[in-house]
Amino acid sequence: MVWYHTSFYRTQLLIPVRSPFPFHFSTTMAFLSSIFRQRISITRRIPQAAYIGSHASHLRWMSSKETTPEEWIEEPDETEGEWMGCTRRFLAPISVNSRGSEILNNPLFNKGTAFKLGERDRLRFRGLLPPRRLNMFRQKERVLEEVRAEESMIRKNVLLEDVHDRNETLYHRILVDHIEEMAPIIYTPTVGQACKEFGMRFRRHRGMYFCEEDRGHMAAMVYNWPQKDVHVIVVTDGSRILGLGDLGANGMGIPIGKLSLYCAAGGIAPHRVMPVVLDVGTDNPELIKDPFYLGLQKPRLRGAAYYHLVDEFIQAVRHRWPNVLIQFEDFSSDKAQKLLNKYRDQVLCFNDDIQGTGATSLAGVLGGLRAKGEHPNALGDQRILIAGAGSAGIGVAQVLYQAMIEHGRTEEEARNCFFVADEKGLLGVERIGELSPEQALFARKIDGGLSLNEIVNKYKPTMLLGMTAVGGLFTEQLIRDMAKHCERPIIFPLSNPTTKAECSAEQAFEWTDGRCIFASGSPFDPVEMDDGRIFYPTQCNNMFIFPGLGLGVTLCGAKTVSDKMLYVAAEALANYVSEDELSQGKVFPSIKTIRDVSKKVAIAVIEEAIRTGQASKINQKHMEDLDAFVSRKMYDPVYVPLIEKRTIEI
Repeated sequence: MVWYHTSFYRTQLLIPVRSPFPFHFSTTMAFLSSIFRQRISITRRIPQAAYIGSHASHLRWMSSKETTPEEWIEEPDETEGEWMGCTRRFLAPISVNSRGSEILNNPLFNKGTAFKLGERDRLRFRGLLPPRRLNMFRQKERVLEEVRAEESMIRKNVLLEDVHDRNETLYHRILVDHIEEMAPIIYTPTVGQACKEFGMRFRRHRGMYFCEEDRGHMAAMVYNWPQKDVHVIVVTDGSRILGLGDLGANGMGIPIGKLSLYCAAGGIAPHRVMPVVLDVGTDNPELIKDPFYLGLQKPRLRGAAYYHLVDEFIQAVRHRWPNVLIQFEDFSSDKAQKLLNKYRDQVLCFNDDIQGTGATSLAGVLGGLRAKGEHPNALGDQRILIAGAGSAGIGVAQVLYQAMIEHGRTEEEARNCFFVADEKGLLGVERIGELSPEQALFARKIDGGLSLNEIVNKYKPTMLLGMTAVGGLFTEQLIRDMAKHCERPIIFPLSNPTTKAECSAEQAFEWTDGRCIFASGSPFDPVEMDDGRIFYPTQCNNMFIFPGLGLGVTLCGAKTVSDKMLYVAAEALANYVSEDELSQGKVFPSIKTIRDVSKKVAIAVIEEAIRTGQASKINQKHMEDLDAFVSRKMYDPVYVPLIEKRTIEI
């Protein structure tokens, strides 16, 4: 057998010939030419690499040396021209069904002005773009210059979403390289305003919508989604968007923003995520009257009709993507816990407001204990006042409660550490009939109805956590009383957006004379005290947990998200904070390190899945170096070669 290696119409070919007769190369080329002229459907993966890999023993004669020459070991990136900042090293190409202008209109594949001349020829759109080629570095530079020139955060958001709709690779490259600058633009606090204006700013479809009219059709509808391998779905019904309340279908901005962070921070490829809104109506009178509102303008579904719609959606997406992770996001408190309780033990799902916020808060609290020089086991010695008994507040209480039990405390000992208050005051057993089972767990036997100030003065809490969406709730008197009873109080106003924060960083540090340990749901600037001390408040943001959690459970093939997975995720995050950061008043790492944080969280989750027998996709080879395995699987937004699907059969 003889192998001939040639290039034809930019297609690399290895031609095997078994024949006793002389091989006429020109005749074969004419035959191939006729095939191309007839435009037979082609599907070509990576023929040269595939043939060389599968026939290595036959092709050994093609290499003159057994060892790799030293000058081949590393090839630097180009420093000028259209390849500047890019690599010419081998990158496995992506086969696409599209060609010509269809590729330019597909944000997953479009590279804009960065398409090389060869690609413009090969993919048949030469002449459809300006002749000068800009590499990704120049494209990114141009977008950043435009974004930074804007003063309005919402305008910055619109500019970035325009890039998102045109070129997903460039969009995620910008997020990865500048996550600290971009996160507040694409997510909290700006995403709240983006949701309120969603209808007016709607430009291009992104995600799926399911409503009551779709009942009975959802199993078929999910096949309208063009991607075949969805790993993560973020779904909301728009009933409790951040601290803004019922925004209905406008809540789509939340799943879009969350999934941008899954891709940039967690390394989930953008073609493997799907944002979803369950449009069950709205009780917001302004939206019902708004002529530009894009959702259903009728009262929300309630009762059995609501839960049946959610159930059909869950079954439909799991039928097409059996291993998909479903993240429930911004459901109202009366629905969130019920949905989580129904599906958590049978579906790969979690609620970010309940479990994600809880795990992130636990990490911050563990970091706060380290900053005070205390061991994590001292968590059970704390007195914790939680303002807000909704899904977020109770979710945080549940995670902290489970952590105390994990550290060896009894259920009764752990329960006695909590003081949970809502708008009616401290939860007490006299209100047991109106409380959910999760709230009832934290109802006190005495002193039900005490105000926040009364709780602080009687029980002298060491921690104050706010999840009320009531801006300014933590008054100067309340904070000063906390500081009077506790040398280093932990104060976490966690409500979003910034206007809903229970207090600001400046207020917390000023009213405690710089002694508090502070973290917030929204970002705050550094605080300089009168004596020259500077404190750097960190953000207790769920983005430190959910991207790594999602990456871990999808990579290992877990069937459910267990409480212990959330605990080890929080522990991994808490351990990532350095001693130097703690000395500056930080209890969370820099957002600049979010990719590495997500990797550490994912590894911790995978290790827990292995321990409990849930890691169906992890083999012995993966376990030998989980760090390398997870790193390889994380999406890196770089331009890769595109090829039109073609196949040659001879």
